[in-house]
Amino acid sequence: MSDRAADEALRTTEGAGGPATKAGGTKAGGVAYAPHRRLDGGTGLRRLVSRANERLVVLGYRFASWLFGWLPMGLTWPVVRVLMLAGYALWPAKRRVILANASHILGRPIDDPAVRALARRVYQTYARYIVELMRLPSLPEHVPALLVRAEGERGVDSFVTIWDHYRAQGRGLIAVSIHIGSIETLVAAFAARGFPTYGLADDSAYPELFALLQAQRRRWGVEVFAWRNMRRVFGVLREPAILGLLVDWGYRPDGIPVRLFGGWTTLPAGPAVLAARTGGVILPMVCRRTPDGKFEAEHFTPIELADDSPGELARATQAMADAVEAMVRPAPEQWYTFKPMWPATAAEKAELAARHDAS
Repeated sequence: MSDRAADEALRTTEGAGGPATKAGGTKAGGVAYAPHRRLDGGTGLRRLVSRANERLVVLGYRFASWLFGWLPMGLTWPVVRVLMLAGYALWPAKRRVILANASHILGRPIDDPAVRALARRVYQTYARYIVELMRLPSLPEHVPALLVRAEGERGVDSFVTIWDHYRAQGRGLIAVSIHIGSIETLVAAFAARGFPTYGLADDSAYPELFALLQAQRRRWGVEVFAWRNMRRVFGVLREPAILGLLVDWGYRPDGIPVRLFGGWTTLPAGPAVLAARTGGVILPMVCRRTPDGKFEAEHFTPIELADDSPGELARATQAMADAVEAMVRPAPEQWYTFKPMWPATAAEKAELAARHDAS
């Protein structure tokens, strides 16, 4: 792939709300997107404060990870759960976001008791996710693979057949998912089984924390690199390999319009653009927690694109939205949606519908 082609792909995914969304954009309603925080910007004092803040975050993460790995789950989870529920009660702005998302998922008014109950359950299950995430570094390298069940009609064993099929064609897989269950456990389990596994992440806010998490993921043979490294992205998909992307970063007006739980919103164009331009295949996947403390992995129908025309991008992205619904419905309390996933006004929804029809 030429440098010029990679740069063009980066501009396309940026403008379409893909994995590299431009900082400083504007949400509908006049709310500006916060640009990525960079430690190399601002005055000397600002850089010093940012550096000190990052160090506190890293030290806090290291301590919590050590503590949660040492203490039993039965002790740590109840404590974190209480703290999360306190945050739900004391942070009204974030609570409104969770309630609005829960309202769309259930198709009920925001003040419906079932909506409020789901919002509280999201906070409680997120507390468990935090504890499990912090405990991962203390677990032996082979444990994540044991936590994820391999059987099932669309489980890990079924995934092997799909992977072998497309690998024989020299085509990579773009594994798209959302913040549900434990994506870290899924990625670690796949890498432990020998699949070449990569992921994209934002490294601009806390580079030192990003590096720490990188080191932890390498224990399982997982490489996560910054979303700006588009040449690496294209190279991975042409190995071929598996590239993991999350698509639920919140509603962005410059994304591709889709219907999600009956309402108009957007999903990022990045996965569809990358698949069209590399010959890769989009494979929606999910890793949900089960009552016994383990996880079930499930894949959905592969999504292939003929080209990168607007109609093809819209079709593939709607197929991803349909898969997201299927991921969430069995366990909506496990979808940690802490950003608004739908537009707030009828005008925005109408504009998305019109854009969809035009494509």
